[in-house]
Amino acid sequence: MLDEFTRARLSRVGDLSGARCLEIGAGGGSIARWLGDQVGPTGRVLATDLNTRLLPEHPGYTRQQHDLTTEPVPEGPWDLIHARLVLAHIPSRREIFGRLVEALAPGGALVIQEWDGTPGDWAIAAPDQAAVSLLTDYQRAVGRRLQAHGLDYTWARELHGAMLAAGMVDVDTEVHARAWPGGTPGALLLTVTLDQLRDELLGEGFTAEQLDRVRELTRDPRLVWRGLLTYSTIGRRPA
Repeated sequence: MLDEFTRARLSRVGDLSGARCLEIGAGGGSIARWLGDQVGPTGRVLATDLNTRLLPEHPGYTRQQHDLTTEPVPEGPWDLIHARLVLAHIPSRREIFGRLVEALAPGGALVIQEWDGTPGDWAIAAPDQAAVSLLTDYQRAVGRRLQAHGLDYTWARELHGAMLAAGMVDVDTEVHARAWPGGTPGALLLTVTLDQLRDELLGEGFTAEQLDRVRELTRDPRLVWRGLLTYSTIGRRPA
């Protein structure tokens, strides 16, 4: 869902031919593969994740199972470090952020992308007002539960200032969002955490019927849902 925006932001870094790139939280490897194409045969891409089960082997990158909370940043220095939707979930995010800055080569770029889950008017269109109210209450409840598990939605908005405070230069932030009709990946994302948090959501006061209705609505093409704001912040270590 975010790859097009991510590629556009990474392209802002400049020519990556021969660059040493660290991809943190590589997931299925789509951005790592793209980076491999950009750096070419003289560059290096290391793709890391807590679990590399979904990260296939590929000639464009090297994969490594890695935990930023307990292990040092993989040995660099790095010309580019990219982390998408990773640090906001980690309580020690600010300490890790400092280590990422230190792992950059002079002139190297750090690109961090995070979601801002501040409550807002998410529904652009819906079957009725009851659907809007239910989905809004659901999204807010999910946000509360994720924050209880350590997610910090304010981190996205703090990144620009954090990079400036760390002495980084050419700091730039772009905010992105798009609308998703029911049945498309962005709308279905609403239910990704439903099964994981079902008991907690029931504890928040939702009924089983309401949660089933949430699932139905995310597949209803009459629903159009504005995705969370994605903050993408780029900063460079001084040359």
